[in-house]
Amino acid sequence: MLPHVKTENREVLFIYMGGLGDVCLSESLFLSLSRHFKDTLVACGIRRFLSLFTEYFVRIENIESAKWLFLFSQNPSNITWERIIFTGKDREGSLRARLKRFSKNPMIFIDMYPEEETDIKPVHVEDYQLEQLVIYNIKPHRKEITPLGGDRIIVYPERGFKKEKWKYDNFVELYRILVDRGISSILLEPFDMDTTVEGSIKIKDLKDVKEFFSNGGVFVSNDSGMAHLAGACGLSTVTIFTDFDPYIWHPRGRNISLKYRAGELSIGAVLDAIYNIISPTKF
Repeated sequence: MLPHVKTENREVLFIYMGGLGDVCLSESLFLSLSRHFKDTLVACGIRRFLSLFTEYFVRIENIESAKWLFLFSQNPSNITWERIIFTGKDREGSLRARLKRFSKNPMIFIDMYPEEETDIKPVHVEDYQLEQLVIYNIKPHRKEITPLGGDRIIVYPERGFKKEKWKYDNFVELYRILVDRGISSILLEPFDMDTTVEGSIKIKDLKDVKEFFSNGGVFVSNDSGMAHLAGACGLSTVTIFTDFDPYIWHPRGRNISLKYRAGELSIGAVLDAIYNIISPTKF
């Protein structure tokens, strides 16, 4: 492309800087923006995550591709879009300053999540994002989740990057107890882990995971992107939180959040939470 040629896009470019869990919590934001901008909304983010929600975009671009590096460069560009929407964390405003160059109309910025401050009443990520749309005269629409039901228990023994997370071995023991009690249970191992427990399964592609979740059940894990995908798909979730406030970060849909501090959450307490979902009349 010649440097003096100006390229104008009539499309709205939606730049989304979030991982798997963020994407699943932002589905209502996607719905709201797609209804407002209709058939012009192009998403640019981590494609393997955004592709779980293709129905909201005319297409999805992979921000990890080198072709999008110019968005974050200081160099001038002749490319513009009808509007830029940016969702992420930008405390200093430096990213907004760069991105607004590409927007013919005033750029829209949606702060991805609230800060966890003890002196401010916490608000869930989904609500936090929808509240910001009003500033731009965009009607918020909440994507309601249809509970799938089902009594099968899916145990996901994700290893956290921090040692304080509920341990892998606890999940394995939980799974074995459930099996011994005759409860339909599946140990879903992260596909990139070397450890494999006898009888466990691994699913590499997230679209296949979504299809697997379509049969319903209860998903048990540490706070993770997979927990948020399970909730978005309609599974009930039992999620163990270590570092973050579950009021802000709990999965959408029917959920029970458990708070863990080193050594303070027993397997029995997690079992009780599971039974409260599959057999609530017993408690």
